[in-house]
This record gives sequence, C-alpha cells and structure tokens, in this order.
Amino acid sequence: MQEPRPETLRSPALRLFLATRPPFLLATLVPVGLGLALAAHQGAGIDPLAALLTVLAALSLHAGVNVLNDYFDARNGTDAINRERIFPFTGGSRFIQNGILGADTMRRLGTGLLVGTTALGLVLTGMAGPGLVPLGLAGIALGWAYSAPPLALNSRGLGEFCVLAGFGLLPLGAFYVQTGVLDPRGLWVGLPQGLLTAALLYINQFPDRVADRQAGKFHWVARLEPRSARWGYWMMAGGAYLGLALLVAVDRLPVTALAGLATLPLSLAAAVLLGRHAHRPRRLGGAITLTLAAMLAHGLLVSLALLLA
Repeated sequence: MQEPRPETLRSPALRLFLATRPPFLLATLVPVGLGLALAAHQGAGIDPLAALLTVLAALSLHAGVNVLNDYFDARNGTDAINRERIFPFTGGSRFIQNGILGADTMRRLGTGLLVGTTALGLVLTGMAGPGLVPLGLAGIALGWAYSAPPLALNSRGLGEFCVLAGFGLLPLGAFYVQTGVLDPRGLWVGLPQGLLTAALLYINQFPDRVADRQAGKFHWVARLEPRSARWGYWMMAGGAYLGLALLVAVDRLPVTALAGLATLPLSLAAAVLLGRHAHRPRRLGGAITLTLAAMLAHGLLVSLALLLA
C-alpha cells in the first residue's frame, strides 16, 4: 500500500479523518462487541442508543491515542528515521513526515478526540451509573501515558500491559453500560482478546526496532535480540488461547466460546513466520496480517458464540 501524500488528500476533513488510522479502529469495535454480546447472553436488553454512544466513545478514545502516538513519535524522531517500516502497519501514519498535517494540528486533533471521549463518557455515566467513571478514567490515562512523556510507558517496556489493560477493559465497560453491573465476567471475556491485541502491538515493533532504539524507545522488542524477542509473541498469543480454554473449563464462559480457538492456526502461522524473519523485519507483513486476522476473528467468533449460547 502506498503511503499518503498531500497531493492525493486535498480535503481538510478527509485528512483529519484518515489521520486517526480508521482501519485499525476495528480493534476497538470487536471488544466492545464482546461486552454487548455478553450482556445479551446474560439476558440484558440491549439499549441501542447506549450501545451507539459506547461505540462512539471507544472509537474516539482509540482514534485520539493513535493521533497522539504519531505526534509524540514525531517529537522523539523515531518515525522520521524508520527505514524498515511496513506501511500501514508500522512506522506511524506518515501524516507528519509526508507533510499532510503539521505536528501541532495532530496534537490538537488527538487532544480534541480525548476531550470528546470524556464528554461521551459523562453522558454514558448519567445513563448507566458512576461505576463507569473509573473505567473511563483508566482508559484515558492509559491511552495518554502510552506515548506521552514523562511516563511514555511503551518506551519503558509497559506498552503491552497498556494494550492488554485498555482493550481488556472495553468489554467490561460495554457490559456495564447495558447492565449497570461490574461483573467479573466482563473482564474474563476481554482477557484473551486483550492478549491477542497486545501480540499485534508486539509483532508490529519488530520493523520499528532499529529506529525505536535510536530514538530511545526501549520496549521489549528493542531491548532484546530479535531471536530472543520472538518468544514474547508465543507467550502472548499462547496465553490468549490457553486463557480462553481455562475460562471455559472453570465455567466463566460457556463452552461455545471455544469457537475462538478456531483462530489458533492463524496465530501459529504468524509465530512461525516471525521465527523465520525476526532478523529480517521487512518480511513480516504476512505475519502481521495473520496476527490482525486472528485478533479480529477471535473476538467475532466469541461474540457470536455468546449470542448463540
């Protein structure tokens, strides 16, 4: 896929929209769908307006985090010096580097999206109850601290934790909006999905490894040698499938949720490709695509299983 260029994106509104990296917002829709499916599985009637506002709030948060990540990566210089990137998966949106939007515009856009998320969260809190407040604050705090100094958690080896926590909490939040109950099952159903999303972040960091090291971003892929770092992927993806099986075994999820295991071959194929090409990150496009497919399909299958259970 070709990187975006100013001459092909003349509409200001389209530039702002595409700067949020819309295709990757699917990663947010899936865990929200898990929470809604769990609520329906528990017998709750789904409020369409509340569900729509939940989706919009989650998308706004994810979009804001994407834009601010681009802004802070422009400040630390990693995207500008990244020569091994695989667009559109790694190396940022390229909007700042290719002169489509200025860094200040990206900062204002990202901040505005988080403000919009807060406003939607307040509306949802009025509809569902105060239990949503800590979940919303945690999501915004994790999204901001992921890239922004002085915390810059991804640069300190905590990026995967942020993704696991953030995406793992989304089903609980969506469930709470529909039921008014902070049910632990909302966390359990989000755990495997959060791990698969963290695995996507992890494998995406291999093409960025050299540039990130030069820019001072020392996540675990940057800290370890590639052949050692590849085992982290096995741990996250394996933990997701093992966790799903254990949750069914201890009756935290219905047996139909084992449908999520159907995506295991996708993750295995990605892990094998990563093992072969960990030192040649430009060849990891196929492995990244498989990881993305496994993450999305897993969430959809488990959601469908909950609805049918």
